[in-house]
Amino acid sequence: MHDFLLAFIGGILLGLSVVGYLYVNGRIAGVSGLIAQVLNPQTLFKTPALWFLLGLLVVPFFYSLVHTPTIVLTASPLMMIVAGLLVGFGTQMGCGCTSGHGICGISRLSKRSIVATISFMFAGFVTVYIIRHITGAF
Repeated sequence: MHDFLLAFIGGILLGLSVVGYLYVNGRIAGVSGLIAQVLNPQTLFKTPALWFLLGLLVVPFFYSLVHTPTIVLTASPLMMIVAGLLVGFGTQMGCGCTSGHGICGISRLSKRSIVATISFMFAGFVTVYIIRHITGAF
């Protein structure tokens, strides 16, 4: 129940953050779009995207000071780099990332985001099934 409660509270905080960002800035808080804003030299320090992304990085660090993380990374650094590149490629192909489509798009009832999120989830289910049950890698 404790993990459920933490996930529930995290979901509420994420939802409030996304709605707050949209309300205050008039922009969707999809992480790939925020990263694109931050990487643009013309808008680097003029965008609230930098602060939103810093919050995504800093808050878990502070949380880990009071709560011992239970996540253990077992993938090799090479596998994590390949996975990151594939996610980046998929983000470009899908015109947005999972956070943009899954959280922001679905909440706005965007048909494109609903289809994209179903595609992300299906691809994830198939990948996990193949890796765990067919190849026996994990």
